Amino acid sequence: MDIKGTAEQLVKRCLKKGADAAEVYIETGRDLSIDVRKGDIETVREAAAAGAGIRVFVKGRMAFASSNDLGEKALADAAGRAVEFARVTTADPNNVLPDDRGETAVAGLYDPSIARAPMEEKIELAKRLESLATKDPRITKSDGAAYRETEGEIVIANSNGLLKGYKSSGCGCGVSVVAEKGDQRSSGYDSCSRRFYGDLKPAEEIAGKAARRAYEALDPRPVKTQRAAVIFHADVANVLLGGVLGAIDGERVLQGASFLAGKMGQRIAVETITIVDDGTREKGLASAPFDGEGVPTAKRIIVDKGVLAAFLYNTAVAKRAGTRSTGNAARDGFTGLPGIGPHNFTMLAGAAKYEDVVAATRNGLLVKEVTGYGINPVNGNFSGGASGFWIENGRIAFPVRGLTIAGTADEIFNGIDLVADDLDPFDAMAAPTVRIKELQIGGE
Repeated sequence: MDIKGTAEQLVKRCLKKGADAAEVYIETGRDLSIDVRKGDIETVREAAAAGAGIRVFVKGRMAFASSNDLGEKALADAAGRAVEFARVTTADPNNVLPDDRGETAVAGLYDPSIARAPMEEKIELAKRLESLATKDPRITKSDGAAYRETEGEIVIANSNGLLKGYKSSGCGCGVSVVAEKGDQRSSGYDSCSRRFYGDLKPAEEIAGKAARRAYEALDPRPVKTQRAAVIFHADVANVLLGGVLGAIDGERVLQGASFLAGKMGQRIAVETITIVDDGTREKGLASAPFDGEGVPTAKRIIVDKGVLAAFLYNTAVAKRAGTRSTGNAARDGFTGLPGIGPHNFTMLAGAAKYEDVVAATRNGLLVKEVTGYGINPVNGNFSGGASGFWIENGRIAFPVRGLTIAGTADEIFNGIDLVADDLDPFDAMAAPTVRIKELQIGGE
């Protein structure tokens, strides 16, 4: 099916039905999921889906309709509904569509070998993950292993002459196991997601990490409530980015619901911290040649050596703010309107080795698991549950569980004194291991 041609014709149909401007977003895709438990295949599910989202404007009034059927009649009906809805909504001068017909060249978005790899091979991968993760005698149970893959195509057309499309793919696998000792029970999980099938980590590495996470957490000891150094391991350090991401959302900033509102150009972190949003990274899980409205993506510095340098915008919010879209219109499929979201959102790596960060810590908490909400994007407060290991005299002393951490974004980002070089370049939201010199830790 020529979905580019379909999108282009559907835009014309909307205009004929009375729209002043129109946008069509078409998505097609295929998903495969395999679940294995105790050596048996629990599920193998493959599904294909396609649909179109239609956004129209009539005298500044905007409306949206979608269809999960790309047949001519279904699309015509959806276009008609959208135009009729627009006649009764409220006009807004910020209801505009982008007109940039350019695209960013991004390598490594689509791997045809994912679909070509035999089903038996993918099932065997999931089974092997579980087998390897449970071979250690300290592992007593399996919560199962899984393999996932997806491939699809996205096309956007609008009445400003924009017509763009690209194919993408992704795959991943993971395993979860349990270690028990007396009345204790500890779970461990690890996974890997990549654009390309051949880039998946070896099964031995994924399974070994899942098993270690389970059995190393046994026999936790209590610690007293105190202020001490806190190290966020690279596996969980992205929790620090979530609140920043919410706070740089241009709509939140306009509403005054961001702790970073009014701080553009000001120092918000130590000089060793640089945060980027990059839609152009080769094989990046969130890379794309354009965003959810067709605006070309870019590599954008958000925090430049500690200084706040950018907010994120889609087209409508950018117009409201008197600026231009940053290429961060985000869609959750064809059934919804574009919001604002990141691409590959990353804190850049430092120069320290992970082992040296631990060795340089006389007394403190190494966080390996977090619960809760992290940094609140509205007020910048941080709170959450934490588990991991207690460090004494530069060495991991014993596991800890059920602690709490509290502080503020200012304390955290201006308190970072060590940044490791262990950033995972494939993760869509990632940070290296970082040490905050002191935070409040709640224990006994």
